[in-house]
Amino acid sequence: MKSVIGVDLGGTKVSLGKVQDQRIVAHYKTNVSADKESDFVVQEIIEAIDMVFDDSVVGIGIGVPSLVDVKRGIVYDVQNIPSWKEVHLQEILEARFDIPVRINNDANCFAVGEKYFGKARDYQNIVGATIGTGFGTGVIINNKLYSGKNCGAGEFGMLPYKDHVLEYYCSGQFFKNMHYVKGEEIYARAREGDESAIKLFDEFGAHVGAAVSTILYTVDPEIIIFGGSISNAYPLFQKTMWQYLESFAYQKALQKLQIEISEEPNIAVLGAAALYLDAHN
Repeated sequence: MKSVIGVDLGGTKVSLGKVQDQRIVAHYKTNVSADKESDFVVQEIIEAIDMVFDDSVVGIGIGVPSLVDVKRGIVYDVQNIPSWKEVHLQEILEARFDIPVRINNDANCFAVGEKYFGKARDYQNIVGATIGTGFGTGVIINNKLYSGKNCGAGEFGMLPYKDHVLEYYCSGQFFKNMHYVKGEEIYARAREGDESAIKLFDEFGAHVGAAVSTILYTVDPEIIIFGGSISNAYPLFQKTMWQYLESFAYQKALQKLQIEISEEPNIAVLGAAALYLDAHN
């Protein structure tokens, strides 16, 4: 049976899975030497892939926290790996493994992962939004991931909003920059019934509502799926998010919108594998 390897490259770790028949059948995780030279880190990734690679593998997908030339598979300026200024990763890995390699940023991987393995399987027009230290989004139009020319399509978090950008208010940055607390700390307090913490999430929800409104006006998806660490707090901010959307101009469209929370713990690896499926379906 054919399989695909998904590779999730973080700043200091790499997590891999061999995906076969809609599930991960082999998994491997290791550290990468983020402070080493570019070639050294590339070799570490090759060795990690070797741990799950076999003759059944027909493709490799890789998600990275950076800008990617999707067509040529060139990775630029990876966060936390200073030596990775411009790495021709697709060319290197295709030469090594002699199979197709697809590379994209991690937010796009999240969206396409939900399309193939998560809650968006039955939808054609999808936005996946990761709410954590930042606000990253991926867009699927008519069943295909849309990355744009420079892998920058759907960067709603970078759009101007109030005195900053949406990401400043719609991610963990809101709690840190506006209220000088960590998101996980305020979440714990809110779950215990702390009224001041609950009010912060009420405030946060209105900002997320502004982000959802922006997504609706520009992409008009059938479904928006939230992922990332702060998505777990959705019950705390959904009320004020929907209240903000009461001012949305096209209420009929809003009534049809589905909003879901990702529940797949391995979505980063599955999403990377889905890059290959998206390119070959």
